[in-house]
Amino acid sequence: MNRLAVLGAVLAALAVTSLVCQGESKDTPAEEFQKTKSRAEAGDVDAQYQLAKFYSSGKGTEKNEAEAVKWFRCVARQNDARGQSMLGVMYTNARGVGRNYCQAIGWFRKAAAQNSAHAQYNLGYMYAVGKGVPQDQKQASVWYLKAANQNDAGSQRIMGDRYAVGRGVDKDFVKACAWTQVVVPRGGEAARKQLLAIKSQMTPNQITEAQKLAKEISARLKKSVKQ
Repeated sequence: MNRLAVLGAVLAALAVTSLVCQGESKDTPAEEFQKTKSRAEAGDVDAQYQLAKFYSSGKGTEKNEAEAVKWFRCVARQNDARGQSMLGVMYTNARGVGRNYCQAIGWFRKAAAQNSAHAQYNLGYMYAVGKGVPQDQKQASVWYLKAANQNDAGSQRIMGDRYAVGRGVDKDFVKACAWTQVVVPRGGEAARKQLLAIKSQMTPNQITEAQKLAKEISARLKKSVKQ
């Protein structure tokens, strides 16, 4: 066997060995849960957050929302915005803890102060429907817009609708069209239909202006993600 043939055989053997090792190292959900639990109990905040999600969803373990709350609270008390916002969700929806909108608002505010788009969206919702705070559509739009400017797709579509009807903001079809156009690639059929409905009420000049604004928003969002 010549040297090239020997080298080829060695490389092939290494490739097979690599595939076998990768297959053997893949954890089952239950194993992943146990490893995450060990890291969480050792103080790893990322593992604590993931463990809370495992308990919340029932991945790799029996679903236990009270345990999920326990670990989300552990993360939240370390001033981690992910845990704070999720703890707000648990209080809002009475999952693993008694429903308490005031507690939810408090945790959402803590996370929103750290620029959590998830929390900003949820504060927008709480103001929009009046849960834990007086209903205030202007404040709802303030928080939805903050989240939209962090590329939160749900908030972008909501702001498109709010600008279209003048809910909590001045009615503005150009902004409505621009925000909806930004979210269409991720917003599915609902966003596409919303865009068509808004455009049907606009002049050609307004549509051109909206397309220009949508490009500016998209460029700004892409730049902020890179930073």
